[in-house]
Amino acid sequence: MARKQAKSITAPAKYGDQSISSLKGADRVRKRPGVIFGSDGLEGCEHSVFEILSNSVDEAREGYGSEITVTAFANGSIRVEDGGRGIPLGWNESEGRYNWDLVYCELYAGGKYDNNSDGAAYEYSLGLNGLGACATQYSSEYFSVRSYDGERLSEMDFRKGEPVGELRVRDLDKKERRHGTVQTWKPDIEVFTDVNIPKEYYTDMLRRQAVVNTGIRFKFRWEERSEDENGVSGSGKFEEHEYYYEQGIVDYISEIAGDTAETKIALWKLETKGRDREDKPEYKLKCDIAFCMSKKVQALEYYHNSSYLEHGGSPERAVKTAFVYAIDRYIKSAASGSQSKVKYNKNESKITFADIEDCIILVTNSFSTQTSYENQTKKSITNKFIADAMSAFMKEQLEIFFLENPADADRIATQVLINKRSRESAESARLDLKKKLSGTGTDMTNRIDKFVSCRSKDTERRELYIVEGDSALTSCKLGRNAEFQAIIPVRGKTLNCLKATYDKIFKNDIIVDLIKLLGCGVEIKGKVKGNIVPFDMSALKWAKIIICTDADEDGFQIRALILTMFYRLLPTLIDEGKVYIAESPLYEITTKEETLFAYNEPEKASIIGELEAKKKKYTLQRSKGLGENEPDMMWRTTMNPETRRLIRVTKADAEKTAYIFETLLGDDLPERKAFIALHGMEYMSDIDAY
Repeated sequence: MARKQAKSITAPAKYGDQSISSLKGADRVRKRPGVIFGSDGLEGCEHSVFEILSNSVDEAREGYGSEITVTAFANGSIRVEDGGRGIPLGWNESEGRYNWDLVYCELYAGGKYDNNSDGAAYEYSLGLNGLGACATQYSSEYFSVRSYDGERLSEMDFRKGEPVGELRVRDLDKKERRHGTVQTWKPDIEVFTDVNIPKEYYTDMLRRQAVVNTGIRFKFRWEERSEDENGVSGSGKFEEHEYYYEQGIVDYISEIAGDTAETKIALWKLETKGRDREDKPEYKLKCDIAFCMSKKVQALEYYHNSSYLEHGGSPERAVKTAFVYAIDRYIKSAASGSQSKVKYNKNESKITFADIEDCIILVTNSFSTQTSYENQTKKSITNKFIADAMSAFMKEQLEIFFLENPADADRIATQVLINKRSRESAESARLDLKKKLSGTGTDMTNRIDKFVSCRSKDTERRELYIVEGDSALTSCKLGRNAEFQAIIPVRGKTLNCLKATYDKIFKNDIIVDLIKLLGCGVEIKGKVKGNIVPFDMSALKWAKIIICTDADEDGFQIRALILTMFYRLLPTLIDEGKVYIAESPLYEITTKEETLFAYNEPEKASIIGELEAKKKKYTLQRSKGLGENEPDMMWRTTMNPETRRLIRVTKADAEKTAYIFETLLGDDLPERKAFIALHGMEYMSDIDAY
């Protein structure tokens, strides 16, 4: 018997004094972009754009320039232009270095560290840490800056974080004289995993900036592009947008609410000073707060120093504390002889903010001369004074608002109590189908496990993909258009709705989640326990409902089970042509130039025939399951409206599916025997193959 050869074991590397090293220069960002930008993916790349824009916003807020233009070129480069004072790039005596070196090559160098002192260059500043310009330059394939101070033009170029050449300075003739900064750069794919910033990011971000910076006009230019065998190319033509809100957050709330506002829009303005701790320096705070009530639209947005606080922080805590306190106090006042008739029932529990946020549209826009951001991405602030000052101010203003507007106060309190009682009823009775099957709003991300929502609220455009399992969820999520395509995974094989009772059906989480997402209730025959939401076609939240499963036995069975659910509980959706099946390719045929997909055997034969006629080499393989597909393939074959194949489910399709299920899985034994006797021979060849 041969002796087994012993495995060689490599000794671990020695760890000692010489093992410690530090990143220097551009590598501090290029090798660890997530530390500065919060991510090394697309989100981080997007944030690098915001860092450059922030400096232009700060200039405009100080009164230097009233227009900012952002251009996104087809080659992936970006340009931000402002009418500010121009970034100083020349020699800095006190630092003994050029300012271009400090601003663009030195982390923690900037002109906004003393904005809490009198006579500072900036007062309420979005850029504080001296990181953004340098980090964006470091993470770029190339970066150029042109600075106009009214008399001279100063220019400097960089490539992959390093300066190229010397600072160039020339005098401007009378026709050229202007103020401002023009910064042009291209995010580096070697730094970020994805640099293809979508148009929607720019439009959303610039709209938000216009909302919270009244008097500043934001222009966006998107170069029209086309894709061919050489990649993406620009047309030289630009799609242009402009964002300007004369009354800031009041105009914005009016836009969100449309004709759904139940109360007038209240606007409050606060200016004060304070400190986070007794031994800390005093700083300034000013804040605009606006809100109204709406039963149909809900929105809560917080901004600080022009940055959208996606994760809230101090302003969010202030709003929650103040609104719960003030509305609870108003409701309790009915029991002590006030004119209001809105009151708690005996022994009823106190309202929570969850009851309030379902019926208000509120935006806060605050500025301070000293800000504690949770991190460099500026999505949350932690200042204690800001939270306390805003909370006390809103409590006082809400009390005045309720006294001066009793009808609006009653509307708000009444709706909050309705929300509260509905919530409590749902929590105490899991089988209350009104809670389980209706849902409110179009974004159910936080209410349904693993549901991936989309941005659009346009029910004439939104698509819901029902996919097979978590792996398919990941592939579809990466391959979809997040603007209008949402995804919900089906975890395993769902219930056979043809055989199950209604009680059993509505205890099934998968079915309940699907019906809740659809939003249109159910169609029930006969009497059922519980508070059933009647079917309402106008309440459907989706233009298309697309069943997307693997092209194998398990996938077909899951698809059939979902179809039987629609057939029994929501047949009108089938009649109206809202339900589709996404065809998955059976084969991938790869040549040197491209990958072709065949959805059936005849297509495979046709494609191979054409390739062989052209004497092209190819490889043929069975298409993988959805969960193994690359995002690009998912987009091309399954999700791109231009190239995918959808089968619209008809009433006849559903009836045939129901018949097969009922015959093979139901209780009609004679019919099953007759079916097997008639069709059994069709399957014998498959059995013989084994």
